[in-house]
Amino acid sequence: MKKTTVLLLAGGFTAVSACKSTQTDTTATGMTTENTTTAAASNASAETDLDYPETKKIDHIDDYFGTPVADPYRWLETHNEEVDEWIEEQNEVTQEYLSNIDFRDKIKSRLTEIWNYPKYGAPFKENGKYYFYKNDGLQNQSVLYVQETLEAEPKVFFDPNKLSEDGTVALTAFAFSEDGRYIAYGTSSGGSDWNTYHIMEAATGKKLDDQLDWVKFSGPSWYKDGFFYSRYDAPTEGNKLANKNEYHKVYYHKVGTPQSQDQLVYEDKQHALRNFYGQTTDDERFLILNVSEGASGANALYYKDLQDPKSTIKPIVENFESEYNVVDNMGDKLLVMTNKNAPRYRLVLIDPKKPQEQHWKTVVPENENVITGVSTVGGRIIVTYMKDATSQVVVFDNNGKKINDVELPGIGSVGGFNGEKEDTEVFFTFTSFTSPPTIYRYDVPANKVSLFRKTEVNMNTDAYETKQVFYTSKDGTKVPMFIVHKKGLELNGQNPTYLYAYGGFNISLTPSFSIANMLWLENGGVYAVPNLRGGGEYGDDWHKAGMTPNKQNVFDDFIGAAEYLIAQGYTSSERLAVAGGSNGGLLVGALMTQRPDLAKVAIPAVGVMDMLRFHKFTIGWAWVPEYGSSDDAAQFRNLYGFSPLHNIKEGVKYPATLVKTADHDDRVVPAHSFKFISELQDKGAPGNPYLIRVDVRAGHGAGKPTSLVIQEYADTYAFIYENMGINPYQNQNQ
Repeated sequence: MKKTTVLLLAGGFTAVSACKSTQTDTTATGMTTENTTTAAASNASAETDLDYPETKKIDHIDDYFGTPVADPYRWLETHNEEVDEWIEEQNEVTQEYLSNIDFRDKIKSRLTEIWNYPKYGAPFKENGKYYFYKNDGLQNQSVLYVQETLEAEPKVFFDPNKLSEDGTVALTAFAFSEDGRYIAYGTSSGGSDWNTYHIMEAATGKKLDDQLDWVKFSGPSWYKDGFFYSRYDAPTEGNKLANKNEYHKVYYHKVGTPQSQDQLVYEDKQHALRNFYGQTTDDERFLILNVSEGASGANALYYKDLQDPKSTIKPIVENFESEYNVVDNMGDKLLVMTNKNAPRYRLVLIDPKKPQEQHWKTVVPENENVITGVSTVGGRIIVTYMKDATSQVVVFDNNGKKINDVELPGIGSVGGFNGEKEDTEVFFTFTSFTSPPTIYRYDVPANKVSLFRKTEVNMNTDAYETKQVFYTSKDGTKVPMFIVHKKGLELNGQNPTYLYAYGGFNISLTPSFSIANMLWLENGGVYAVPNLRGGGEYGDDWHKAGMTPNKQNVFDDFIGAAEYLIAQGYTSSERLAVAGGSNGGLLVGALMTQRPDLAKVAIPAVGVMDMLRFHKFTIGWAWVPEYGSSDDAAQFRNLYGFSPLHNIKEGVKYPATLVKTADHDDRVVPAHSFKFISELQDKGAPGNPYLIRVDVRAGHGAGKPTSLVIQEYADTYAFIYENMGINPYQNQNQ
């Protein structure tokens, strides 16, 4: 397919498909657990009572099928001056609490120190030149470089840091025209999902006057002297970060013309809640429309033959029962990755003129491992598989005959293998929990892997080990979990442990390097990542086992992971922190309300906390296939049973909680977090702090400047250590 670098999200999924937040790459050095633990935290007692801001309540009750549900904080759903004042008051309390932790600045200093190393992206080729992203260390945004050959001196090609003084304007998409003359690129301000598209001349860097507004869940896909893209109508003023997104449309923009003259290519006036993502094949033969009705992953597939002037957009698949992702075309046929009758995916060749399944040709059949990525390079089909959440790569010919395996440097995750059909070389990255991303060059015809660029960090990563265990969930299901810690760790039940998970939207958590996690590990901590149901680690069946009405399975799996870590002596409830973002924030909220005794600290970030109203805002309606909807009686009862906001009980002592959100989050609107913390502060028993940290000029996580990310991690770790009674620098002369 036409190459478009979409940078808005990490992890290989589109913005419409999920509500996942991103974690930024991060690292640190070594202390034993005995050196990091103390009887009490620095400046706070074990029992903490705080003077929270007074949050007003309104008399509002909704009736759900005869069940009255109070919503006293409904007013926090609106963005106005009163809400801004409330945010400011909450942030003041939180920052005062955090500023009184005397080792917070040491954590930030150490994070800044170890964060400051060069970070490279894998090279990619355009019109004979090599391009790659690089961050010198502490730059807020990564810079795009170009070089004539791999041996030539790299030159800055595009520096997103110049888009704003504070680094809060991020590059979100980047695509070259076929002739290499123009580049279409997208920017996002303050972490919003709203994008603005621009065009510049590749040779001169001159920015043209073209400006396309209100782009969302899209990528520019070039065709001749313009490109296809998707957008919404301009939202009503006043609440543009919360308004429901409806009637997505596909347009064609011709270079040098105003947006008002863009050609409407496709719309659906009968289905307000469908999204359309348009892409052209590499040879510009076909326009492909991926059509989604929600974030379950299932989609319909439409196409247009761009070589035929009389061609119209026609369906290949019209239902929303399975996933269909066009990898490329082979002449007049389409190579499609699908889980239709193949929960772990297969590759099929489809003639769009005869799209019925009986005419499909299976090229690469389903096997015991999950296909996670496919590319067509050098006359080969390169398929990335996932086995127990780790990567394997196999090369096939165009008829589906296996040619060879690609030898990987170890057990971990790979990314890349992106190239043109005629390329004979391609690059990929390999990473694990304790290995920073290393870039390799792959010679396709020779099946030769060679080291291209090794990442060097300022610490001994060999001092740590990763193991994978399988524990038993409540219903007997075996669930895998990665556990990372220092070699020689003593299982004495006293190790501070950070349990992070997601569990939804068919998204897999595979081994990946985080410099921030390394700080946790060097201070004697344990980092654990369970692969919960609802994710994609074992294909569509694993995903569906965690979707409505089975969402409780995900929470049970998470609870089971915590219980395993405690039972095996890794930690105790007093030394356990649970964390997750977006759908993972819901996960943490559910664990808190269902098992408040299980963890000492809870960090729900940008979480979906109001399960009765999530579908009322921005793209929240797309999550209904995953969660269900309170508009349905049976689904309401299920949602009401686990909705974190609605299951906070009076007088219960909940874990020390730091809710994290951002004022520009238009994916999971911050009202979820606002209402949750208000309820928690009002009802939770005293003894633990219940705080909220609201980032200003930030969004769901993507594109956040490095400086803000470091500060967020410093605040988070300081909060965790403080409430575990640990000073990580107690015995260091710093």
